[in-house]
Amino acid sequence: MALMRCDFFSEVLGLSTSMTVILPQKAAGHIGSGGAIGAGPPPVLYLLHGLSDDDTAWVRRTSIERYVEPLGLAVVMPQVHKSFYSDAVHGLPFWTYLTQELPAIVQQFFRVSPRPEHTFVAGLSMGGYGAMKWALREPWRFGAAASLSGALAVSHPSPMADPEFARIMHQVFDEGPTDGTHDDVLHLLQSADPAMLPPLYVSCGTEDFLFRANEYFLGLAAQREINVTADIRPGDHDWDYWDAGIQRVLGWLPLDR
Repeated sequence: MALMRCDFFSEVLGLSTSMTVILPQKAAGHIGSGGAIGAGPPPVLYLLHGLSDDDTAWVRRTSIERYVEPLGLAVVMPQVHKSFYSDAVHGLPFWTYLTQELPAIVQQFFRVSPRPEHTFVAGLSMGGYGAMKWALREPWRFGAAASLSGALAVSHPSPMADPEFARIMHQVFDEGPTDGTHDDVLHLLQSADPAMLPPLYVSCGTEDFLFRANEYFLGLAAQREINVTADIRPGDHDWDYWDAGIQRVLGWLPLDR
């Protein structure tokens, strides 16, 4: 595998930013790992970080590079700070950056498949929210989407109602509620056409403070007969859960293995 930190300028954000990228490489001479690569451009996973992380978190806290090596899967991990993958009212347009500029830059810089059936998105906590929001708002882009311990009820943030979180919510969403808007994943789930959605995967630990929000999301999906794989098991809001969880997600992805 090739691992790189890519620093570049974003026209949408008006500043320099970064992404961490893993690219498949066939390396038969590499002791302990051989890698895998197909005949065409590899499939790509957009892997989103959480509220207190950056684009290096998945590489630093898990063995994601080793996990994707036999799959021939490229991984793009963008940096979005505490944006909630949204166009902030009092900040920068990270939703526009994520959904419009970033995929175009990835296609410009790297040899990855542009086909929706070869494109996936996943994330943890704030990144789980971002992954579900992206897949529900633009389902035609993806072959599958997954959330680990996702903040899936941002419109009802009482479990996280501390001053710092309230400040972030005000910066991103201002005073207006997100209920019923394109930033409310519960509303997006209720209004989505089940036939148009890619397969979804939602995982959360039973000791996680976001467990009830995930449970509610899964209940709404069941009511609407939406294709969601539920992975509920003991665990907390931590890297022990996410390290094991991303391996389960990779095993679930509809890849040509």
